[in-house]
Amino acid sequence: MKISCRESDPYQLGNYRIVKFIAGHNHDCVSPSKTHLIRSHRKITDAQKAEVDIAISCGIAPRETMELLAKHVGGPEHLGFISDDCRNYLRSKRTNKMRMGDTGGEDLITNIFWADAKMRSDYSHFGDVVCFDTTYRKHKDGRPIALFVGVNNHKQTTIFGAALLYDETAITFSWLFDTFATTMSEKKPQTILTDQDKAMSKALAS
Repeated sequence: MKISCRESDPYQLGNYRIVKFIAGHNHDCVSPSKTHLIRSHRKITDAQKAEVDIAISCGIAPRETMELLAKHVGGPEHLGFISDDCRNYLRSKRTNKMRMGDTGGEDLITNIFWADAKMRSDYSHFGDVVCFDTTYRKHKDGRPIALFVGVNNHKQTTIFGAALLYDETAITFSWLFDTFATTMSEKKPQTILTDQDKAMSKALAS
């Protein structure tokens, strides 16, 4: 369908006018057996959401959950939604849980600590002396990036762990040092070099 609206046309007076229309379809129509795949025909009902929640809570994987629900209604074509819709529902539910405070704050993640297998291995060999510093760099929102750094047997700098912190309070540092110790199998360094920040010193003392 082609629509025109030209002020120069004296017969339109600012209104829209259909100037061309082709009645035939420009694509093959979907067969009745495939209509359940069309986005506009798909919807998970509240009852189905409850069944999905029960199945997931019992340890049934999303794929098997879909097969179970499809058997209840006589096949996937009678289910009313597809596996993508189920995954999107579960993802949205997890996101809403995080927004309710599962991550330790209101609509935000407060602190993140990260260490991979190589970092843990390096720490087990060279973790007697650790340098910890939050003044290395801050990301775009001004949050401190903290690094646990050491030196290996080749006198090369090696990173034992990294953290993105929400603030630099004693509570945050206590959480970070406890998490670091837990991650490193409770092995604690003999010496920690810091910038002598008061909050940091308080956390280390505890």
